[in-house]
Amino acid sequence: MLGLYVMVFGYIFGGQYGVLQSESRLQYALGIFLSLTLFHFIAEVLTLSPGLVVANPNFVKKVVFPLEVLPAANVAGALFHMTISLCLVLVGIAVTGSTFHVGILWLPVIIAPLLLIGLGLGWLLSALGVFFRDIGQVTQFVSMAMLWGSGVFFSAQNYPQAWTFLRFNPVLLAISLARDVTLWDRPINEAHLLYIYAFGILTAWIGNAIFRRMKPAFADVI
Repeated sequence: MLGLYVMVFGYIFGGQYGVLQSESRLQYALGIFLSLTLFHFIAEVLTLSPGLVVANPNFVKKVVFPLEVLPAANVAGALFHMTISLCLVLVGIAVTGSTFHVGILWLPVIIAPLLLIGLGLGWLLSALGVFFRDIGQVTQFVSMAMLWGSGVFFSAQNYPQAWTFLRFNPVLLAISLARDVTLWDRPINEAHLLYIYAFGILTAWIGNAIFRRMKPAFADVI
């Protein structure tokens, strides 16, 4: 899929992020790889979360089990997959002769709020999935829409009209920050980073509160 994306957007459509004047197709490919790595973390949470509680009825009815662990375990699995992909991105940078920048140390700081967002979405969607069984189809559509609205293939800041709306997407900001510090050696945008953390904390708090509020009714519905 990475090769297909690079061929279509990089060569056929002549896509680039436009951050560096000397940006090569190889840098564009690494940018797509890194962007997809962060995006797929959120996409995996969105796709799997609605069926977590429904798929484990014994934990709801027959066993005293902290159900909040199920979405957390799902996020941990998505984090493991993302970590593997990030390692491949670093290998790609090393193999292609690109430079490792000191700013790459910001990556864990950028990823941390994505974990909070994933937890919040996991708790929220797994609770809603008990009462609305078709919500999984909605999240698949949302995941596809996010692919095109999260700046995976382009730099949203270069399109002022789109940036007016897309700048509120925390996933887009996280992807943009990750590319800046990993590939372009640009300084971290502290305002964007603070916004992502605030969004992540709020999402985790709301998701956990809704999950706990709905949890007593799970056994009756399942």
